[in-house]
Amino acid sequence: MSESRFRPSPGADGLAALKANAFDLIPEPAMVVDGEGALVAVNEAAEALFGQGLALLARGRFKAALPPGSPLVSLINRATAEQGAVRERGLEITLFGHPSFEADGAAASLGEGTVLLTLHVKGGALGVDRAADVAGLRSVVGLGRMLAHEIKNPLAGIRGAAQLLKTGAKPEDQPLAQLIVDETDRIRRLVDRMEAFSDDAVVNRAEVNIHEVLDRVRALAANGVADGLGLRETFDPSLPAVWGDEDQLIQVFLNLVKNAAEAAHSRGDGRGEIMLTTAYRHGVRVRAIDGQAAQGAPLEVRVIDNGPGVPAHLREHLFEPFVTTKTHGAGLGLALVAKIVAGHGGLIDFESEPGRTVFRVLLPVAPIPVPARKEKSK
Repeated sequence: MSESRFRPSPGADGLAALKANAFDLIPEPAMVVDGEGALVAVNEAAEALFGQGLALLARGRFKAALPPGSPLVSLINRATAEQGAVRERGLEITLFGHPSFEADGAAASLGEGTVLLTLHVKGGALGVDRAADVAGLRSVVGLGRMLAHEIKNPLAGIRGAAQLLKTGAKPEDQPLAQLIVDETDRIRRLVDRMEAFSDDAVVNRAEVNIHEVLDRVRALAANGVADGLGLRETFDPSLPAVWGDEDQLIQVFLNLVKNAAEAAHSRGDGRGEIMLTTAYRHGVRVRAIDGQAAQGAPLEVRVIDNGPGVPAHLREHLFEPFVTTKTHGAGLGLALVAKIVAGHGGLIDFESEPGRTVFRVLLPVAPIPVPARKEKSK
């Protein structure tokens, strides 16, 4: 007898898990808004549409963040008032700082003021690449190509000087001289790959120990931007290797720690602090930017500072080129970080309030090699 296709009831916990999975598998962008107007859940399609994680999308009051007269507010209010499902076609929608786009909308009351909102976007007006961002990034590529030669010349001089210093340095100072040599070599490799901003940039993936990356970043920060700050870490030593490019990952976390250090220093009370944490998050999946199926990205790294927080008017645009809080900053660091993380098949988001800002990076785990099959002897 063939096995039955029917299965016993999964029980309350299993049913909740099935419902959660079903919500995530809805092909249209879907969001759940509670009675207070806050965004409490989004599915993978919504994250792919806006190119941001739930923590970033859910910041603040969803309804309050919509522009006056937004058709989405009207749709949500109608669903709540009628205690049922309502639909409208051809809505002009503006969300999370993106250009307006046209979509069909549907809202269904889930009770107690909570509403399920789904969108059917027309014409691919939005996507995770965000045309304006890509245009800005491409201009950076052209500038980088033009400056690459000029950057390499002084790098060669710095490296040679560091090697001379190392030869005559005291034993306790030699590691710092070697650090200059190593970092100069790394910068040169990065300059050789100025295509990091371009869509066809290649990630040279290999097994990478994320804690070795973070130790390197910590050493650089402690002797530089984080001097005078408390640097703490909480690592999970059992984490598997990351599937990524070591130099690019160093660049990602060095940028994040540098920003965290500047924020912590700005307190001005000598109590600035940075925390680095790692953890394994079971079941975390990230939708690929090229439209492929979601893949696992369970390895989590957090960079936490106790600075004043990200200004509210910049939060929705923080990963776009040329957005910065610094007087003399170019606003490219976080744009490059987001591009590199996306190229690794990962996700970056953040949460910020006065006294605590958390940047979270999710990365894929290195694949387990399949052992070669042995041929049977005849």
